[in-house]
Amino acid sequence: MKNNFFKMIPVMLAFVLAATGCNKADDDGGSSTNVYTPAVNNSTDESKGSDSSTETASDNRSESTNTESSDNDQAETGTLRVSFGDSGSPFTLHLYDNDTAAAIARHVGTAEWRLPIYHYDDYENWEVMQYYDIPSRYEIPSAAESISSEKAGEVYYSEPNRIVLFFGDAQVSGKYTKVGYFDYSEEFRTAVENNPVLEGWGNKIVIIQPGD
Repeated sequence: MKNNFFKMIPVMLAFVLAATGCNKADDDGGSSTNVYTPAVNNSTDESKGSDSSTETASDNRSESTNTESSDNDQAETGTLRVSFGDSGSPFTLHLYDNDTAAAIARHVGTAEWRLPIYHYDDYENWEVMQYYDIPSRYEIPSAAESISSEKAGEVYYSEPNRIVLFFGDAQVSGKYTKVGYFDYSEEFRTAVENNPVLEGWGNKIVIIQPGD
């Protein structure tokens, strides 16, 4: 019986050692999980970094959009109705929010303006612009700045007492004050170009009235 017991001791020791090894493997497995955790965290950080980059790109796009639109980003206030010829259909002139446009609107509010176009086909750039003389009794402030590129439909004030309309895109250098703009269309351009010469007077007429 004793001999059998002593024979069993090596087997028992082997079993104990085997069990101890399994526990150690489990511990190593836990250690392996801890090693993987930073990888998960790194992935999360990269994800956050990606979100941050996306937000930055979005901000940049927003800034770019604002920059692109800032050139034409002028506050507007009020409108005037403009007809090319005594029987022409009226078009809306959108006024910018500045002292020059305000003065023009104020004067038009006291009396309808019926302005002559003395020159319409015999001066430089007549294919894209017209100018209308305002009676000198009207005082109009000016804040002229150098302009060298104009879009069709833009309206400016030029000293002394002159409204300038560009009915075509142009590269014309001058010192002008921005007054407003017309919504450009082929109908608008046709009305400007086909404004009839006033019979018995030899010039064309532009009629400016208060807006609706």
